[in-house]
Amino acid sequence: MHMADALLAPAVAATMYVASGAAAGVSIHNLKKDDDPQKLPVMAVTAAVVFAGQMINYTIPGTGSSGHMCGGMLLSALLGPYAGFLSMIVVLAIQCLFFADGGLMALGANIWNMAFYGCFVGYFLIWKPIMHSRWFGEDRSAIRKRIICASILGCIITLQLGAFSVVLETSLSGITELPFKVFLGLMQPIHLAIGLVEGLITAAILSFVFESRPEMLREIDAAASGLEGKRSFKTTVAILAIIAVVVGGGLSLFASGNPDGLEWALFGNADGGYSANMGLDEENYGVSSNAADTAERIQEKTSILPDYAFPDSDSPAGTSVSGIVGSLIVAGVAIVICFIGGFFRKKNRNNKSGVESKV
Repeated sequence: MHMADALLAPAVAATMYVASGAAAGVSIHNLKKDDDPQKLPVMAVTAAVVFAGQMINYTIPGTGSSGHMCGGMLLSALLGPYAGFLSMIVVLAIQCLFFADGGLMALGANIWNMAFYGCFVGYFLIWKPIMHSRWFGEDRSAIRKRIICASILGCIITLQLGAFSVVLETSLSGITELPFKVFLGLMQPIHLAIGLVEGLITAAILSFVFESRPEMLREIDAAASGLEGKRSFKTTVAILAIIAVVVGGGLSLFASGNPDGLEWALFGNADGGYSANMGLDEENYGVSSNAADTAERIQEKTSILPDYAFPDSDSPAGTSVSGIVGSLIVAGVAIVICFIGGFFRKKNRNNKSGVESKV
């Protein structure tokens, strides 16, 4: 669902930057209050898992389309909504700058569409209420069922909201070749199917974490419920790190070649024997602007592996290198964010102690 700059007017793109920036500011403020020492490795490894996971496009049978996970629900269930949202920003920014995946001018919109709903709507309105409910009972099996239910419902609903936002943003941008009702009629059903698959993937990962170290999941009081994990914290994090490397460096080679949900709606897949849908010209569509041209020139300079490949090369090694390098960069930036948060927490504690000593 990564939007290109051509899908947005500069004013709409700027508005989405402001909205996403405000959400990021709130997240940073709340992250400074979090003193969980285990957040650093979990944030690093789960952000890497999401980056790698987004490289795997899975085919949606019978449509000629494909989808990939967004990851907002997964990250917020493990990190909470604020750290989850910041991790998603890291993933999307790295994809944009280093791999030219999604437009730079459209980055604010992509953060809103792919991160805001999953991390905030998904957490506060779906994950948290379901995990605190008594659905299915109170034993370990019931909690596992609630995890599966929250994962699937959360991914479906938040992806529907993200898809609707894409349609709304293009409409507000005045792109007349994308009639609102027709575009909406293509985007919502395909992302319903994509969200269902992501929900199953998210449920599988969170179920693994639950069985390994249940206290790693938000809104689960493992001690009060008498839940014991089957693996140590370090082993669980190590397994997640291995998953990121294997998925990004190996399984990414087998990703579907079909266009993703947004590309499918815009251009169709006539070459694959499917509908042309909106039938836009991939080389000439949407709106052009000086801001978009400037953003494109910046991306050309920052993207080290454009489209997850070596420049001017069709070697599959480029995809593997992109998956591993990207995962490492994302993990590293996530660690830096945690250290910055730790610095501010330490500074705030020192200031508070100084005030109290004077009193």
